[in-house]
Formats: sequence, structure tokens, C-alpha cells
Amino acid sequence: MHDLRRQALESGKTVSRKAQSKQSSPATSRPNSAPPSRAHSRTASRAGSDEEEGGNLSDETSFSVNSIDEMLTPDNNEQSMDAWRAELADRIEELIDRKRSSIQGREKCLTTFIRILTSQYAEEEIRGREPELVASFLKSIKAESSEKETVLAIKALAMTLITSPSDAIYDTASTPLKNIISDSLSLISKTAAIHTLGACTFYGGASDDEILENMSYLLDIISSDGEQISARDAPLPVTAAIEEYGFLATLIDDLSLDSEDAIDAFTDQLSSSSPGVQMAAGENIALLYEKSYQALSSDDNDHNPISDYSPTDIISDPDATPGVPKLLQTYIPYRRTDQLIHTLSDLASLNTHRLSKKDQKAIRTTFADVLNSIEYPTRGPRYQNAVSHETGKRYGSRMVVRIHQEGVMRIDKWWKLHRLQGLRRVLQGGFVTHYERNGVVFESLP
Repeated sequence: MHDLRRQALESGKTVSRKAQSKQSSPATSRPNSAPPSRAHSRTASRAGSDEEEGGNLSDETSFSVNSIDEMLTPDNNEQSMDAWRAELADRIEELIDRKRSSIQGREKCLTTFIRILTSQYAEEEIRGREPELVASFLKSIKAESSEKETVLAIKALAMTLITSPSDAIYDTASTPLKNIISDSLSLISKTAAIHTLGACTFYGGASDDEILENMSYLLDIISSDGEQISARDAPLPVTAAIEEYGFLATLIDDLSLDSEDAIDAFTDQLSSSSPGVQMAAGENIALLYEKSYQALSSDDNDHNPISDYSPTDIISDPDATPGVPKLLQTYIPYRRTDQLIHTLSDLASLNTHRLSKKDQKAIRTTFADVLNSIEYPTRGPRYQNAVSHETGKRYGSRMVVRIHQEGVMRIDKWWKLHRLQGLRRVLQGGFVTHYERNGVVFESLP
């Protein structure tokens, strides 16, 4: 594994500028968790249901995941090795040699390239060709000859990064992506560019300062309800900005001085009429609360041993679930937690004719999870309160990803869910294949 990959995926990546300026602030968080922020959110984004927001995007152009349950369903992407390798080699040459190519031809070529990189782990096949491929994608992105070609090129860039990360791509690609986000007339192109900016920042060699700058940039989009990028009250780009903020937040080690402003912005978005905006904001709130705690060890020789703290400061699992560590809250993430809990409770019991039954169920499930985690910090997403007749204990976290029939990955922390969602937005149906074969994806969710 390249040093670059280890650097990008190490826990405790960095701390916010505010935290850096006050070395006396307590160490916060634990492996793999959250970011900075600013600005006070304004009015909530307006739009219809997820189905209306998603459009008719194909798997090659889409960055959406309709539900957690759908996301956890493995896919079968088996294909003849000789066939896909030969086809990929042809498409690479076609993408790099753009002479006499047409818009329709490039769209078709990009579609095939994305399909193969999604369903197969092709790091060896594209090795050494990344600079040429990225240059070709950026030509399509800058030209915006058609919405479809632009979105496909943006998606192809993200797939190339996850297949073969590079510490040189961020500097090359970040400005063209931000130009699309700010200036494109297409909301779908803006949305795709926001998602790929997240992947590019995560896997493309962005520095600590650049990670923090992009999180601040995303929070500006969120707080302005898209007005910052000429997309006022447009749910697609606002949702994308919230999601990618959470994805990048998993790289940040200390949010103690930034959490208040960030949660304030996400709380404002809970009143959005877009279920996607509401749920993404809720999941980010849960992540930021999770980051205000750190796990304690029963071993006095380990970092943060329990013996260093007063019993009144230690938070234990109320169900005494085996393996669940005791926690210490190192800072207050949000001063108005009581008001927030009231809002979350309302959403967890939502009943309205304005939304479809599917959207209402998704909202209730998401916010029941968020509320449960804030009230009981040892509990992660999809924590099942029901008691097992066999053990007499609660079922606990029930969210798992089944890797074919051979293994199970338990998603029992919010940072894990944000990593899973961030990867699944790019990889779509190829997630399981990449988790099995792509070390970058595996190390993103250890």
C-alpha cells in the first residue's frame, strides 16, 4: 500500500484551525471522525421527495443512494476477465486520443469506462495512465459540451481516484470542479462536482489546510441554502454539500471549537421540505455529537485509561453490552441540545400527508437513530432497543454489510456510516467488489 494511502486513511488526520490556535483545548475524538465550520444557516432548502430529486440518472451518472437498506445489499458484478480488460484498454485509448471524437462518442466511451471501473478493480489496468485520463476528463468538464458528458467525466474522475489514489490530482482537479459548482447552469453537474470534490479531497492528495478550506466552502453552500453557488433552495447540491461535509469530517481529529456553528447550520436544515436534506443534516449532527466523546481503556498502560478520570465523568453503556467501551465527553458540541432533542423527537414521530409513506418511514427511522445516539452516546446507527429473549439484552446495532456469504462488516458508529455512504455514492453497485479487492476502500472502513 502506498504511503499516500496510509496518510489519507490514518485516524486523527488533523485538527481545525481554531483548535490549532488554542493548544490548551482538550484532545477530542478518536480514529476516523469530523471537521470545522462557520456561518449561521438561513432558510431551509425547498423541494419535493427523494424520488423527485433523483431524476432519471443512470448508475454511471448517479451519486445517490436511495436508502441505507438498499445500500447494504451486495451486488453481483462478475464478468469475463479477458473481455473487460480488453474493452477497458480500448476505452482508455479512445478517451486519451480525443481527435475526431464526438460528444455522443465521448459519452458512450465514458459510460463504458465508468461501468468497468465500478464493477471491477482495475488499478493495474489504469496504472501509469492516470495523468492522461485525468487530463481528458478535465477537458470534458471545462468544455461542458453537454450535461451528460460533463457529469460522466466528473464521475469518471472520482472512479479513477478511488481505484488509484494520487497525491497530484487534487491540485489539478479542484479548481475545475469548483468552477462547475459555482458557474454551471446545470444542477446535476453542480451536484456531481460537489461529490467528486469530496472524493478528490479525500483521495487526491489535499493538504490538511485544503481539507479544512473545502469543509468551510461546503458549509457556506449549506448555510446559504445553495445561494453561494447560484442554486438557491435547490435540494440536490445542498444535500450533496451536507453529505460531503460529513464524509470529509471523518478525517478531522478535533472539532471542539467549531462544532457549535456546524450543528447550528445543520439544525436549520432540519426544517427543509426535502427529506434528503433533512436526513443528511441529521446524520451530520449525530456524527458531530459522536466526535465530542472519546473511548476510554480499562488498561492503565493505554492512552486514556479509565483510572485517570472520576467515575462521575465516565459514560457507560446502560445495557452493559460486551465490547462497548466507556466514553468521556471532552467538550459540549452544542449548547442548545434540549431544543435540538425536541426537534429530533418531532421528526422521529413524523406523520404528515405532505410526504409519501416511504419518505416518512425513512425520516422516522433516521431521526430515531440520531435521537438515540445523542441521548445514549454509546449507541450508533440502527441501534435496536428490542430485548432478545435468548440473551435478555438489547439487540444493539443491527446495521451490517454482508460481503457475499463470507463476512460481515458492522456499521456501529456514525463515522463508519459516513464512510460507507461516501464510498457507495461513487461506487454504487460495485461497492462489495471494491471492498473485497481494493485496499483503499477496505482501509477506509477497517
